[in-house]
Amino acid sequence: MSGEMSPDPVRYSTAESAAMNTALGAAAQGIRGANPLVGAVLLDPAGQVIATGYHRGAGTAHAEVDALASIRTDLARRIGGSGDLASSRDGELARALAGATMLVTLEPCNHTGRTGPCAQAIIDAGIRQVIYAVDDPHQPAAGGAQRLRDAGVQVRSGLLAQEAVELNRRWFAAVRAERPFTTLHLAQTLDGRIAAADGSSQWITSAASRADSHGIRRLIDAILVGTETVFADNPRLTAREASGEDSARQPLRVVMGLRDIPAGAAVRATGPAEPAGQGGFLQLRTRDPLAASRTLFDRGVRHLMVEGGSRISAAFLSAQLVDELIVYLAPTLLGAGIPALGELGIGTLAEAQRWDWDAGGGAAVKPLGPDLKLRLKPAAMAAGTTGGN
Repeated sequence: MSGEMSPDPVRYSTAESAAMNTALGAAAQGIRGANPLVGAVLLDPAGQVIATGYHRGAGTAHAEVDALASIRTDLARRIGGSGDLASSRDGELARALAGATMLVTLEPCNHTGRTGPCAQAIIDAGIRQVIYAVDDPHQPAAGGAQRLRDAGVQVRSGLLAQEAVELNRRWFAAVRAERPFTTLHLAQTLDGRIAAADGSSQWITSAASRADSHGIRRLIDAILVGTETVFADNPRLTAREASGEDSARQPLRVVMGLRDIPAGAAVRATGPAEPAGQGGFLQLRTRDPLAASRTLFDRGVRHLMVEGGSRISAAFLSAQLVDELIVYLAPTLLGAGIPALGELGIGTLAEAQRWDWDAGGGAAVKPLGPDLKLRLKPAAMAAGTTGGN
């Protein structure tokens, strides 16, 4: 996001451009994953921002609904009403929304998933003008703009589109390729080791880092490791609470590789805390990360977290399939042991993969007990390269 606020002299005012810039800033506070980062701003007829909202992750209110909830709460508090638009006591609230313009960084959605369609929420609120930055490329959600127009809402698009595309560049790439948005998780020492020479790895990182990673597990659709990790560590791959109990929502547990997984492996177990339709075990008998990704996409997985080992992590990186890199870095040195990454096929510095710090979802660098949590996104690739996207 460049911060550019110069309006289109034909279509957009300075206030509208500034409001969209504010929406982009709000969007960046969200959590990357199955859904894009989206921000929304409500602008009154005088060009003043009266509400801001953003999407906080899968299953939470979308940005448009978050902004509407914010203004309902604020105005209801000021006028002493209930916040119900249908109530005559809240006429001021209804009038404020009727004269407002909604600015959104992505086309309002037109489908019902964990939440309802944002286009209909905008219509029901009585908003008659909407400006959005870029079209939604995800077909199940697309069509919101037409739904708004059919309801008589004035719709314009393209304001700060380049900044909006860059904000979600990797999410757009994943949607186009029909694969999950993929997070690579590494927990390592300062010298890049995930285990000591004897194979011991519990625990390299602190309890605070492990708790944070379990918070991510509660949000994702699937977690993937290789067969080597299963045989070496026998992981459960479940999301757990601070108490150690399994969380109510569990990711699909995926093992990628050709070796048979023993019947007694922990990753195969299903516990009573797993609701029907969530969690479960799947083995993908392939060594091709793109094939694995597309199989998972076909099964409804939209956010995948890869947790290793070294060869699996390197395979996803080599195929340019990693959209987000989260590294838990412990202040520890081993000098020898298992490296975090296997061979990437890089022979010279000019071929190195480049990554940018990513403040999406919070700080790009965050202390967690004695550790540091690093969040990065791939640097923009040169024109003409695709990397499987």
